[in-house]
Amino acid sequence: MLDSIIDGLIDTLKLLPYLLITFLILEFIEHKLSHKNEEILIKNKKYGPILGGILGALPQCGFSTMASNLFSSSVITIGTLIAVFLATSDEMLPIMISEQVDIMFIIKIVGFKVLVGILIGFIVDIFYRKKERKNHIHELCEHDNCHCEENIIISSIKHTLKIGLFILIANLLINIIIYYIGEEKLSILLLNKNIFTYFIASLIGLIPNCASSVIITELYLSNLITIGNLLAGLLTGSGIGLLLLFKTNKNLKENLTVLSIIYFVGVVIGIVVDFII
Repeated sequence: MLDSIIDGLIDTLKLLPYLLITFLILEFIEHKLSHKNEEILIKNKKYGPILGGILGALPQCGFSTMASNLFSSSVITIGTLIAVFLATSDEMLPIMISEQVDIMFIIKIVGFKVLVGILIGFIVDIFYRKKERKNHIHELCEHDNCHCEENIIISSIKHTLKIGLFILIANLLINIIIYYIGEEKLSILLLNKNIFTYFIASLIGLIPNCASSVIITELYLSNLITIGNLLAGLLTGSGIGLLLLFKTNKNLKENLTVLSIIYFVGVVIGIVVDFII
């Protein structure tokens, strides 16, 4: 038991330098591109799902929240919003990079999420068009979890410590569970492609916090869930975007529609991927 706790602590400490370097790079990208991406989406509404899928995959803390604001203000379509949510990688990307996962595998995961986001976005827009209405576009960097105007170094350190804490908690929980249940029994339970695991993984992804993508990614890297479960959780994981959508958009029916589509897509894609593979 003590060894499990110590191992979890050591594994997390080893990751911190890599996380810091990764977040320094990602924060730099975010500061350079965040406002440009907003302009691109606004000026190219016709290609919304394509742009939403591609831009949603970029590592930016506030992009999913920006999309929620733009949709609530009738600037982008529901398909574009869903494309952004499905493509958003949240904390998966920095964790996998810091864990030195094969870069081609990371590109395949991100690329797959982008393709799914674009495809579903266009399909949704065919059946559902949001009526135009004039609303004020709120400032996109007001949310507590986005540090768009903060010093890059300070923001990177804060983000590193925050995600490091989530990783530590996830590692400790995983190690403790393995200790009490046993790795063999746990693997049989989670890796047997039980239909319910996809619903659970997608549900975890919906948690409006970066902890969801941390948990899903760490479970996969620990060989405790399948690639289908990983995708089911990552596709539904849009960070705080969904939470902000319910806060800024007063149309509850629209919000529930977005939530239902994302959840349904996550579950179905997860099942199909594991069935094929």
